[in-house]
Amino acid sequence: MTVAPGPTLALGDRFATELPELAVRWQAEEAPQPRLLVLNDALATELGLDPAELRSVDGVRLLVGAAVPAGATPVAQVYAGHQFGGYSPRLGDGRALLLGELTDAEGRLRDLHLKGSGRTPLARGGDGLAAVGPMLREYVVSEAMHALGIPTTRSLAVVATGRGVRRETVLPGAVLARVASSHLRVGSFQYAASTGDVDLLRRLADHAIARHHPAAAGAEQPYLALYEQVLQVQAELVARWMLVGFVHGVMNTDNVTISGETIDYGPCAFLDVFDPATVYSSIDHAGRYAYGNQPVVAEWNLARLAEAMLPLFADDSEAAVAMATEALGTFRGRYNAAWTAGMRAKLGLPEGLDDTVATGLVDDLQALMRENKVDHTTFFRRLGDAARGDAEPARLLVLDLAGLDAWLERWRGVGPDAAVMDRTNPVYIPRNHLVEQALTAATADDLDPLRQLLEVLARPFDERPGLERYAEAAPEAFGSYVTFCGT
Repeated sequence: MTVAPGPTLALGDRFATELPELAVRWQAEEAPQPRLLVLNDALATELGLDPAELRSVDGVRLLVGAAVPAGATPVAQVYAGHQFGGYSPRLGDGRALLLGELTDAEGRLRDLHLKGSGRTPLARGGDGLAAVGPMLREYVVSEAMHALGIPTTRSLAVVATGRGVRRETVLPGAVLARVASSHLRVGSFQYAASTGDVDLLRRLADHAIARHHPAAAGAEQPYLALYEQVLQVQAELVARWMLVGFVHGVMNTDNVTISGETIDYGPCAFLDVFDPATVYSSIDHAGRYAYGNQPVVAEWNLARLAEAMLPLFADDSEAAVAMATEALGTFRGRYNAAWTAGMRAKLGLPEGLDDTVATGLVDDLQALMRENKVDHTTFFRRLGDAARGDAEPARLLVLDLAGLDAWLERWRGVGPDAAVMDRTNPVYIPRNHLVEQALTAATADDLDPLRQLLEVLARPFDERPGLERYAEAAPEAFGSYVTFCGT
């Protein structure tokens, strides 16, 4: 590892300094022939970085971790986690590094993190590398999520390494540089709790409060307040996933952030047809992380966080369990409030509409969508046309026209607001077939489809002429879609 003379960048080491028990000092493997594939100029500027400097030779070496600023302390983060329900006491960044923290243009502390930068002591037998396709997938989907207004890690760059990565075949390797409010996870608390070191657990909680939920510091019981804040941000996050039809695919506790940001875009995808049982992940054989299960899984994961934090809630174990149980019991109400507000906006329902009427409209519509295998994104967008008096675009998507017409009559009777619907229901999402087309082309060194897709997804709510194919459902020839974790 060498010091980079190019980009002017000060990286802090707050995590590594305050929580050394959760940090393993390490350095990235040298990339034989680093080549920048895509750089997020807007994000770079937001971070106070010069895109031109990042495109320089030294800038690209920084983006793969081969050259880092003086004083930086790259570390692999240690955490535990329940993976598909099974507990692993020591996971951590097996192929990733936290280069450090930087302060963006608005004064916010952000992590600069690498993925695919080589084996660390936490690699658990893996090669520590990543292929171009999965890293570009995370870039595309995370930036699409940001444009949709959903809290997420951001993607700064993807750099091809010039090294082959052996999976089913040999694929071109890459490193993703991503940015997050932090990489603290439920699994971070699980690992700290597993050590039996209550001081470490307390320092981790204090770190999380200072970084993400400072209001908790002034509460009568700050650690319980921290837990309640995590409940709230996760309830709102998963509700937003459900509202846009996003399927995370691997909701292990090590993929649940304390900040409430979406993290780790592995076997993720967006719904084509509306079906709560939808699973895209090749390894989720039992459907644990199916689209419709995501709220329940989120609650289960947050129960595991409560277990880890019990020593901080009260010295008496029974009292601590009672406090945790009461707090966790609020999750469903928090989630339902966020999801219901979102569904009201998606349907343009007026404020003050009776809850019973609204619930009936939502429940009956979802039953129609499921029974008719309706395209989730297109149907909600076309309901905006129906609110303006033209129901044909929506009717073309449904076989049960009598059922839909009856529902439309009830819905239009409450006076839906089409303008609100247009601001809420996207035209463009990362359609699975378009993502695959772009990744296939990029793996063969044709980046034009990727750039075009990113440009469209940057303005998901603005319907634009000439982009019709980006809003179309997958062709029948696309078949059943399966995603892979990319490890």
